Amino acid sequence: MTPSFIALDFETANQYHDSACAIGLVRVENSQIVSKEMRLINPNTFFAWFCINVHGLTEEDVTDAPLFDEVWQEMTPLFQDVEFIVAHNASFDKSVLYKSCDKYNIPHPRQNFTCSIKAAKYCWKLPSYKLNTVCEHLGIELSHHEALSDATACAEIMIRAYKNGYRI
Repeated sequence: MTPSFIALDFETANQYHDSACAIGLVRVENSQIVSKEMRLINPNTFFAWFCINVHGLTEEDVTDAPLFDEVWQEMTPLFQDVEFIVAHNASFDKSVLYKSCDKYNIPHPRQNFTCSIKAAKYCWKLPSYKLNTVCEHLGIELSHHEALSDATACAEIMIRAYKNGYRI
């Protein structure tokens, strides 16, 4: 049985990891997705053109969105009683989460991070382990670089990896 976990994905406004402009969170319990949340975040900083080209979000999209500390306060209950946090390319999302928490003097979540790339490499021999490639192989629907879609895909990858014997 798959342990309870949170899959998350961030989109950033620019190259700085404290510039989260969107977050997608998916909670999994007993191998089932039990909740999905997506929030836009006002990063209170500039948007770089190369980030806009990736995810399509602009300053105008988040003008009325809350800052990270408000969004995090709403999302924190989802982390209660989960065993770990997973992201596809976890080093990026972990850095965004920790740097955003640091920016607002918020304690980091206590759960360890793991990476769905590692799980995919353990379970499947693929030419690439990019999120869209893994999703295509597994038949998982994906709107790449939309925070909730990426987080949902990551959750599905981990559920399937656990069914294939992967353990963190």
